[in-house]
Amino acid sequence: MPIQEDKNSSSLSSYVVTKLLNALMNHFLSLLLYFLILSVGVMVGIIVHSSLQALYSPSSLTIQNVSQLFIVTSPPPHPSPSPPPPPPPCPSPPSPPPPPCLSPSPPPPCPSLSSKENGLEMFPRPSKNITHNMEDKELLWRASMVPKIRSYPFPRTPKVAFMFLSKGPLPLAPLWEMFFRGHEDLFNIYVHINPSYKEYIPQGSVFHGRRIPSKTVYWGNANMVEAELRLLANALLDINNERFVLLSESCIPLFNFTIIYSYLINSTQTHVESYDLPVGRHRYNSRMYPHIHLDQFRKGSQWFELDRAMALEVVSDTFYWPIFNAYCFVPDEHYIQTLLNVIRPSLGSRNSNRTLTYADWSKNGAHPRSFGESEVNVEFLEELRSKSCGDSELCFLFGRKFLPTALDNLLIFSSTVMHF
Repeated sequence: MPIQEDKNSSSLSSYVVTKLLNALMNHFLSLLLYFLILSVGVMVGIIVHSSLQALYSPSSLTIQNVSQLFIVTSPPPHPSPSPPPPPPPCPSPPSPPPPPCLSPSPPPPCPSLSSKENGLEMFPRPSKNITHNMEDKELLWRASMVPKIRSYPFPRTPKVAFMFLSKGPLPLAPLWEMFFRGHEDLFNIYVHINPSYKEYIPQGSVFHGRRIPSKTVYWGNANMVEAELRLLANALLDINNERFVLLSESCIPLFNFTIIYSYLINSTQTHVESYDLPVGRHRYNSRMYPHIHLDQFRKGSQWFELDRAMALEVVSDTFYWPIFNAYCFVPDEHYIQTLLNVIRPSLGSRNSNRTLTYADWSKNGAHPRSFGESEVNVEFLEELRSKSCGDSELCFLFGRKFLPTALDNLLIFSSTVMHF
C-alpha cells in the first residue's frame, strides 16, 4: 500500500507541473502576440505620421524611406527629392518661364504665344524648304485639301507659281534671274529635274533650293503627266499660290514681271489649249469607252496656266487619270485638255482655250522649231510680243524653244524689248 500511494502522488505531481507549464506557455504566447500587434501598430503610426509630415515638409522622410528603414537590412538608397507643386500656367511674354519640373514625368511645355510652327503663321508663310519625303499618293492627297471658308483670316498676297519641267540644266536661268529680280514676294519657283542630274546652284539664285522631289521623265510617256501633277501638288502646298504656269527649260518671258503678274492675277480665265480635230482623234483608244467617248477626247499644248480651283481639280482626280495612264499615247497633250474642257464643263466655261506659251509648229514635225543666236533679234522678239489672239490685249506671255546659244542676245535685248 505505501508503494501504491507513492505512485499516485508522483503522477499527481507530474500532472500539476504539466498544467503549470501549459499555462505559462499560453501566457507567453499571448504576450508575444500582443507585442507583435503593438509593433505593427507602432510601424503603421510612424508611416502615417511620416506621410502627413511629407505634405508640409519637403525634407521629411517619405513612405519609401520609412519602409526601407524597417524592412531591409542594407542601407537604404539615397532619398530622391520630393516633387514640388505643379508649375504655374505659362505666362505671357516677357515674363520668365516656369521653373523646371523635378518629377519623373513632367508635363509638356506650354507652346509659345508667338509660335510660328504650330500657329496660323505656318499657312501664310510656309517653310522655304520645299523638300519632303512624301510619295506621290501622299503628296496629291495632301495637296487636294481645301478650306471650305473662302475668305482668309490673314492678309494674303496672291502669288504666281512658276513650274519648270526640265530634263536637266536651266541654261536660260540668267535671263529668268533678271526677270524675277525685285519681285520676290509675288512668286514661287518649283523645278522638276531628272533625279540623276546634279548641279550646284548658288545660294543667291532664285532657283536655289527650289528643286522638288523628282522622278525620271520620258517624252510621250505617262510619267510626263505625273511630273506635271507633282509640280502642281507641290505648288498647291503654299496657300498663297493663286496661278500656276507650266514652263520648260527652253522657255523665256516675253514681257517684264509686272505685266505678266498683273495679267495672270487679274484674269478671270485659265489658259489650257484644247481642240477637237482629226490630228487629235487618231490617238483615241476605244478601251477608254464608256468613261471617255471619242467626241469628248481633246488635244492641245501641254504648257498650261491654271488658277487654284482648276489645279485642285487636276490633283484630286483619281478616276480619269488611271484611264489615260493605261490607254492614252502622249497623255500630256490630252489628259488635262480633256478633263477640264469636257468632263468638267463648269471649269471649261472659264477656260480661254488657248496657251500662253508661243511655239512655232510651221515645220509640222514632232517638235516645234528651235531658236538660236541667229534667229533672236529685236524684230523677232517684237513680233512674238505683238501676236494677236482675238479680243485679248496680250496673246503670248512666254515663248519656246530657245537654245542656250540665244542667251547672250536675250540678255542684251531684255532691257530694250522685254523691259526688265
